[in-house]
Amino acid sequence: MSEMSDDDEDVIHIIKKDKVIQYGSLEEKERQRLANTGSSGSLANDAIEAGKASGNINITSESNQFEIDDDAGQAEALAEFNKRKRARQIQVSTDDFEVKARLRENGEPICLFGEGPAERRERLRQILAQIGADAIKKRAEEKAAEAKKKEEENVTWYHEGSESLKEARLWLANYSLPRAKERVTKQKLEKNIPATQQNAKLQELHKKIRSVTNDCSQIGDNRPLSFCQFSPNSKLLAVSSWSGLCKIWSIPECEMVRELRGSHNCNVGAIVFHPQATLSLDDNACCMASCGQDGTVKLWNLVSEEPIADIEGHSPYRVSRLAYHPSGRFLGTCCFDNSWRLWDLEAQDEVLHQEGHSKPVYDISFQCDGALAATCGLDAYSRVWDLRSGRCVMFLEGHLKSVLAIDFSPDGYHVATGSEDNMSKIWDLRQRKCVYTIPAHTNLVSYVKFQPQHGNYLVTASYDSTAKIWAHPTWTPLRTLAGHEGKIMGLDISPDLKHMATCSFDRTFKIWISETSETL
Repeated sequence: MSEMSDDDEDVIHIIKKDKVIQYGSLEEKERQRLANTGSSGSLANDAIEAGKASGNINITSESNQFEIDDDAGQAEALAEFNKRKRARQIQVSTDDFEVKARLRENGEPICLFGEGPAERRERLRQILAQIGADAIKKRAEEKAAEAKKKEEENVTWYHEGSESLKEARLWLANYSLPRAKERVTKQKLEKNIPATQQNAKLQELHKKIRSVTNDCSQIGDNRPLSFCQFSPNSKLLAVSSWSGLCKIWSIPECEMVRELRGSHNCNVGAIVFHPQATLSLDDNACCMASCGQDGTVKLWNLVSEEPIADIEGHSPYRVSRLAYHPSGRFLGTCCFDNSWRLWDLEAQDEVLHQEGHSKPVYDISFQCDGALAATCGLDAYSRVWDLRSGRCVMFLEGHLKSVLAIDFSPDGYHVATGSEDNMSKIWDLRQRKCVYTIPAHTNLVSYVKFQPQHGNYLVTASYDSTAKIWAHPTWTPLRTLAGHEGKIMGLDISPDLKHMATCSFDRTFKIWISETSETL
């Protein structure tokens, strides 16, 4: 027996398989194979058949029919189709601002969380499709009808006045025309004065104004002071308070002369002197008038501490301000029922109840001739009225907020207004427009006052605790009167031009004079 070597044990014998070579097509062979196995030839079909055989797939030969059994479901489906059709036909603006405006008109939120312009536009399209074109058209018609109704309401209308009103208008015409003629004649004479002489006078006046200083400060009451006014002889100062009291002070001593104890039960809006009080009018006659927040208007003399008469007809509405007509026969009152009244004190009757403002009327001023009256209100507008005809001859539009003060210039054709928008505007009745806007203060303007008799400067008071003096006609600032610790409620200039008074929320009033001259 022969020995085997290690090399012989590691040898692997591979048996080669004989190759089978098929000549011709395999089609017949494949058909026989499929026939023997029962396959369809498609793997997908084979898988389906296998699923059927195992019971996992059930296929019926009948087709499914989606039928709508009830009419309600059919109507709902049709409505949905119509809605989609309308949505496709609606034209929606691509401007995002316009889309937001349309959403706001329809009472929908203008933006949803995470919503972009495209989604917002599509949401508007769906909303409009849901509302329908008829509803949109109806809404537009309603808006047009409402606008037409407002236009009809704004039409000026007249009604027949009383016989007393006719007599008052005739009396006012006879009173104002001679005074207007006299004023125009005086202005023509002043126009002939050389410009150099006029400029010299103005420069001297400006020098006096720049030296204005505080001469006296007095505590007027234990509550804020609301209004102050000098008497026609410049020797008395009437001050009203939120405590309901009115006090008379001597000038320049600033000593209390009289306290009107029978005053109002609430805040006093203003107290004014009769144009002839302390001059030619008897002290026992009606020399002063005051108004309160409770709608009361009281008349006073210079002797008694009790009112001599009450004017009724405003309650329960607040009376904010009042003013005497230059003749002294009529009294104008501003009421918070959106109207102002003209009272004939001789006939003791209300001759005019004038509407025209859309919000409460706050202040009133009469022209020096007595022909015109200017009113301002919380609707941000002012109006100039012709007392002889009753017509509104000028509409002062320009302030952004409530107008709280108005005053006529002694020249008869300039009007100054002070507003809650911190500005004061100068209006020219001849040009029928605003000629200058003064950015006067950093808080609302509470009062405006032209220099009496001449109108060479304007004084404005504000809730920023200052009063400022402005030159006319350049409207440059000349002097700032600072010293009050609270907002300034009112101011006045004495008829003799020697003193200026301001009253404040800090319960004090101050007297101002010029250091270089006796007059302002």
